[in-house]
Amino acid sequence: MVKINEHYANIGSNYLFSEVARRVREYKAAHPSSNVISLGIGDVTREIAPVVIQAIHAATREMASETTVRGYPPEAGYDFLVDAILERDFRARGVQLSPAEIFVSDGAKSDTGNIGDILGADNLVAITDPAYPVYVDTNRMAGRQVELLPCLPDNDFCPPFPARPADVIYLCYPNNPTGTTLDRSQLKRWVDYAIAHRSLILFDAAYEAFISEPDVPHSIYEIEGARQVAIEFRSFSKTAGFTGLRCAYTVVPEELTATDSSGAAVSLNALWRRRQSTKFNGTAYIIQRAAAAIYTPEGQRQTREIIDYYMQNARLIKEPLERAGLAVRGGVNAPYLWVKTPGGLTSWQFFDRLLGEARVVGTPGSGFGAAGEGFFRFTAFGRRREVEEAVERIIKIL
Repeated sequence: MVKINEHYANIGSNYLFSEVARRVREYKAAHPSSNVISLGIGDVTREIAPVVIQAIHAATREMASETTVRGYPPEAGYDFLVDAILERDFRARGVQLSPAEIFVSDGAKSDTGNIGDILGADNLVAITDPAYPVYVDTNRMAGRQVELLPCLPDNDFCPPFPARPADVIYLCYPNNPTGTTLDRSQLKRWVDYAIAHRSLILFDAAYEAFISEPDVPHSIYEIEGARQVAIEFRSFSKTAGFTGLRCAYTVVPEELTATDSSGAAVSLNALWRRRQSTKFNGTAYIIQRAAAAIYTPEGQRQTREIIDYYMQNARLIKEPLERAGLAVRGGVNAPYLWVKTPGGLTSWQFFDRLLGEARVVGTPGSGFGAAGEGFFRFTAFGRRREVEEAVERIIKIL
């Protein structure tokens, strides 16, 4: 008789964003004429940069010719994309990496979830709370013990060190969902902790393109010693609107090691390459050409314009809500705003009130973890006129 993975009993029956979508569908079915505005999910709402579309068309034409058609891509990415990543994302900031340390993939969500394949189930994992649900869920699926690090107003949303030395630590900065950041000195303390305890930091930098303040690192490798203790995840989804195209990359330094059962050091770079070559067939050529286009001068200009548009949306949400008396974090170095729910409402009570009275959708903070209870996340990924109208509706019901 087939047995299930019993660890799935330790996660909720519904993924957070699936539950939000279900409730919205039910509301719309009961109120078919309602005009619901979503500030809930960080999905693309503007057209993809023209330079990216041009690259897709050119690559598609290549696929139509016998002399230029491409089949299986290299397991870790084409050189043209890897070289562009190294030059623009790292060397331009004084960080030196090698091509062998870059692994192009179909998304940071996939990589942050799949990285556990190369890590033992007996590792103690520390995860900030609130957090992107994938971190907690995938580790509980694997049966790992998880310690949550509460990020609250009392500690200025900066995670405390674990009560016990952690083997693996998840950090996401700029943070989803709170929109907060770690400055250079705060991040250095985590790198020093990992070195002292021989821990592994899994650093999700999916929102680094939104950083505007000079003391906020764009990469953990800007911190001395990080190459010894950290894997970094990057995404094109928010940077260039690739949510429907799917492309990202993960950085695994060659000197980064973990131990096997005998205590011998094993290369995590080699393990991740082995895992990817077995379970992943590479990101499509057309998509990698699209990703490479954002590193051209025109691509940089066009994607910067889109990022600025979303960050202006963030200001248009943040400032009116603050004037209305709500406590709001984020919206400066990240496209997310973390709002304290008014009147002592729970996160889901505020969700229901917003949907029922204002016809606006956000994301309940409790869905990101226990420390998110009493908070609510809004996203700046929206169309300008809808963002402005949504804010007006919200203020009317406060």
